Amino acid sequence: MSIKITEIKHCDEQLVKAFERLTPQLSESAPIPTPERLQRIISSPTSHLLAAITDEGVIAGVLTLVFFDIPTYCKAWIEDVITDSDYRGQGIGRALVERAVEMANDYGADGIYLTSRPSREVARALYRKVGFEEVPTTVFRLLLQK
Repeated sequence: MSIKITEIKHCDEQLVKAFERLTPQLSESAPIPTPERLQRIISSPTSHLLAAITDEGVIAGVLTLVFFDIPTYCKAWIEDVITDSDYRGQGIGRALVERAVEMANDYGADGIYLTSRPSREVARALYRKVGFEEVPTTVFRLLLQK
């Protein structure tokens, strides 16, 4: 089986169904993105939604890459790397991450950042194999009212 890594440029039913299948594999508590949210990501000039597509046209994995400029750096951030459980162990996650690294390099980013829960041991091992290293930091968050 071969996999093609492509940037998603439009939201269609196949993409929506893929996220309905994939999102719970990342987190049982994460909301399934609506078509409107997916379109907003795709339409943003700083967000890039990558998909791993099989020969049969199945979206077997996804990754979101975001760029942002601050006074001290141009940063890239990887979020929501998901490989479908039916396709794990075939290099899909690695191919997605490596493509994101290429894109960040082409963009001129100074560094790429991501977070991964300690329980996601396989994902954390993948990030180390690709060259990421853990840094001493504390992530803070403030959930906003909707």
